[in-house]
Amino acid sequence: METKSDQTVRWSMLRHGDWTIYLAATAAGLCYVGSVNQPFAELEAWVEKHRPHNALVQDDPWLKPFATELMEYLQGTREHFSMDCDLSGTPFQLAVWEALRQIPYGQTASYTDIANIIEKPAAVRAVGAAIGANPVLITIPCHRVVGKNGSLTGYRGGLPMKTTLLDLEKKANRGVKHG
Repeated sequence: METKSDQTVRWSMLRHGDWTIYLAATAAGLCYVGSVNQPFAELEAWVEKHRPHNALVQDDPWLKPFATELMEYLQGTREHFSMDCDLSGTPFQLAVWEALRQIPYGQTASYTDIANIIEKPAAVRAVGAAIGANPVLITIPCHRVVGKNGSLTGYRGGLPMKTTLLDLEKKANRGVKHG
């Protein structure tokens, strides 16, 4: 049985159109989804900082279930993820990331909304920092957080990635019949 200190971090690269995204998981679940078209060094640096005692091993077959769900999302055929996540963060970060999971597909929320959801209305800046530290882009939908006036704000994956993800969800929602 693996302990937290000696878990293997398995990784693979997902290709979708002109995007490449590195993903990584432990036996407990998905722990990292990288920014679009960033070098492997981004993943290596994250592992070194957040899981320094873990071996980093390429394992495409093992990550296939995670890659499949992400690909289905990127193709507009999946709105919810069923995969487990292996998240390491402060209690505050974990609360923020859980609040992000509550934002419905195709909708957005502001940083203030998230601060209110976690019952820390004065912590808007800290909410922004926790969102920026989200290690699993897309699956924990930090791309759905916008400025109070609805403007697009920073995103670890870059604003073009954020815009693409929001547009994908808007398009998919137009095809959904409600009621």
